[in-house]
Order: sequence, then C-alpha cells, then structure tokens
Amino acid sequence: MRLDKYLKVSRIIKRRSVANEVCDAGHVTVNGKVARASYDVKEGDVIEIRFGEKTMKAEVVKVTEYADKSNADTMYKIIE
Repeated sequence: MRLDKYLKVSRIIKRRSVANEVCDAGHVTVNGKVARASYDVKEGDVIEIRFGEKTMKAEVVKVTEYADKSNADTMYKIIE
C-alpha cells in the first residue's frame, strides 16, 4: 500500500491529500530515509513524521486496505 494511503487509512493523518503534501515536503521518513508518497509500506517499517517541533514515530504492525475508526489504531504502534 502507498505511504500516503496508509497514513490516511490508519488515521495518522486525516486526509490523503494532506498526507501526500507532507511526504512531498520531506517531513516523513521510513526506516531512516526520506520517503515519497508512493513508497510501498510493509509490516515492520518504522515511520517518522515531523509536525513542526513535534516528531511522531510509529512502527507498522498491519497493512489493510480498510480500517474503521475503532480498529485503525491497531495498524501501528507508537514508539516515541
């Protein structure tokens, strides 16, 4: 699954267009490397997103095409 879609489905970022812009601006790294929106997310990847001064680090636990509000947070595990 594409990185921008994963961020939207897992509800880390609310809109896919915003996720795409964040990736294009270079604020998202996967496994320590700057990632584009088209990056193919796999289980075990570590995604780091910079929101201004704050940084969120999460490990991909599960990749599914659809997740509702109640189980979206099971797709990732917060590291920091």
